[in-house]
Amino acid sequence: MSGVRLGEAQASRLAHEILAALRESGAEVRSERLALAEVKSLLARSLDRDPRIHAAVVRRIASLRRPVPEGSAEYEVLYRQYYEQERRKTRT
Repeated sequence: MSGVRLGEAQASRLAHEILAALRESGAEVRSERLALAEVKSLLARSLDRDPRIHAAVVRRIASLRRPVPEGSAEYEVLYRQYYEQERRKTRT
């Protein structure tokens, strides 16, 4: 089972809605163009996840000797690396 795929129009609409909600909550947005691009990127990465691979990656990161805080830059790098490795394993 793979994740959800968004079309460009859907991703753009969602990104604008998220940006509007952030502004309503008081967040300062310096560059609308960069903020929209980042939101679209986050949506694509989040929605394109295979739940089985995601669970395996989270377990793998949790099993490391030293804890890696979720949301940290190191966690994100490890997540992408391990996700790609697991994805390659499932394709073969």
